[in-house]
Amino acid sequence: MKRLFYCCFLLLIVCQLPCLSSTNQQEIYRLRLENQAGGGIAVSHNQGQNWQQLGKVIAPARKIDEHGYAAAKWVNSGQVAASAVNAIHLKVGQINESQAIFSLLPKEFSWGVKNYKSYFSPDSSIYTNISAGTGIFGGGFAPFVGNQVKFFRSDQAGDVDENYVPQVGDTIFIYVTKPVKYPQEIVFENRVDGQVTVKYFSGQKETIAKVVQPVSGVGRFLGSRYAGPGRIRANHAGVIDVSVSPKGSIGGFQIIPAFHASELEYVLGASQWMIIGPLDYSGPSLEGTAPFFQGFIQPAYLASNLLEEDWQDRLWSRFLVEVKYDGQDRWQAMPIYEIKNYYLRRRLPDWTSTALKNISHFRILFPVI
Repeated sequence: MKRLFYCCFLLLIVCQLPCLSSTNQQEIYRLRLENQAGGGIAVSHNQGQNWQQLGKVIAPARKIDEHGYAAAKWVNSGQVAASAVNAIHLKVGQINESQAIFSLLPKEFSWGVKNYKSYFSPDSSIYTNISAGTGIFGGGFAPFVGNQVKFFRSDQAGDVDENYVPQVGDTIFIYVTKPVKYPQEIVFENRVDGQVTVKYFSGQKETIAKVVQPVSGVGRFLGSRYAGPGRIRANHAGVIDVSVSPKGSIGGFQIIPAFHASELEYVLGASQWMIIGPLDYSGPSLEGTAPFFQGFIQPAYLASNLLEEDWQDRLWSRFLVEVKYDGQDRWQAMPIYEIKNYYLRRRLPDWTSTALKNISHFRILFPVI
């Protein structure tokens, strides 16, 4: 009976796919996680007909975190709230003014890490044996912010909504979709009132936002140790996080929307944050909106891709952030900076506040395939 219900549930999900297409979205793969010790983690590229194993669950989630990070309020219940090389957060609902989430974590945090700032609590996280920066954590199978999340439980199935609490034995499905019309690049002019322009493969260009506060420095964003320079470390409804450090080291900067920045006193005037806003100050805020903070950007890179037979295809399917220096027309690789562990609990060295001051433009290159 359980198997029959499970098959009917999968059929129901497949039947819903045309609705996704009608909103100019296409499914590129789906993820399946079995919330139990030893449970499988798998990906399907053909809408659930066949599955490829990516890893296993070490410890299941048994509750939700009722105090998730603030920017999750700009994501709907039952959606991916954050996608990063070091965590994936799934939005359940809102409890009073707090955001309820549960998380998927890489093996580096399987034994619990004290004082690690990634907004997880042990019982509200599914711990996996997948390494940070690989698999579902930025290794080619990461979800996008806003992707739909569903669950299957014995004789019950449906959306992960405000009434959902993970139980051991649940199967979690994440439907990874992206827009049919996909950008070639987004360019950020790194000055006050600088233009933010999106360019499509058709050649069409559109100015979609402006820079409120340019970035001139780098900061100690801990997750950057799991992403190489010029790679997307994380995306959620209130941030694009870019690494400037070699994998294994710390250093990066963030792009955040203006209203969210106003909630974070430490961001205003700080060198390691670029703040962007609508073209018209009276226009709608950018939090939780495409293409910056929902549905378009994901962490996606694995250095070992260079060793694969299809390495060219793999590289063309990854995001890359490049820079242009003052007075120059040529795009160049992201400069590499590293903040030593010594400074993780001390005042940052002076050079960090001006490391990026001579950069006139940044651009995010989107995957070609």
